Amino acid sequence: MAKNNKSEGISAAGFLVRFLAALALVLFTYNPSGHSAYHWIASAISANAFGPVHLLLIGVLLAGWAVFWIATWSSLNALGVALLAIILGAIVWGLVKIGWISLNTVSSASWVGLVLLAVILTVGVSWSHFWRRITGQVNVEHVD
Repeated sequence: MAKNNKSEGISAAGFLVRFLAALALVLFTYNPSGHSAYHWIASAISANAFGPVHLLLIGVLLAGWAVFWIATWSSLNALGVALLAIILGAIVWGLVKIGWISLNTVSSASWVGLVLLAVILTVGVSWSHFWRRITGQVNVEHVD
């Protein structure tokens, strides 16, 4: 009998979709280009033009952040998030040392930080799939 690959773990395409969703959430919320929800809402507030569409966008973004953050925190917890941040920081440091990326401006450092945040969220929402593939154990949340 053939095994169902979906129950065994996450595919590269599944990880990529999760990464693109996390990256869209992060960059749509804020990015240094000046074209983000943050900038649009701040501009509306300063022009005294804040309205229901702005509030709707805030609600949708908060829902997206809640989904990604709760999944990440539940699967990795504080230690996992810290370890992942250390690993990603070491990778970025190495890329800077060999000259593949530059962090000479606040903007470039911001872009790198935002992409790293998206990677952390992606690993967080994907971790249970990786864990099952690596160990054969299923993560379940117990509610008392």
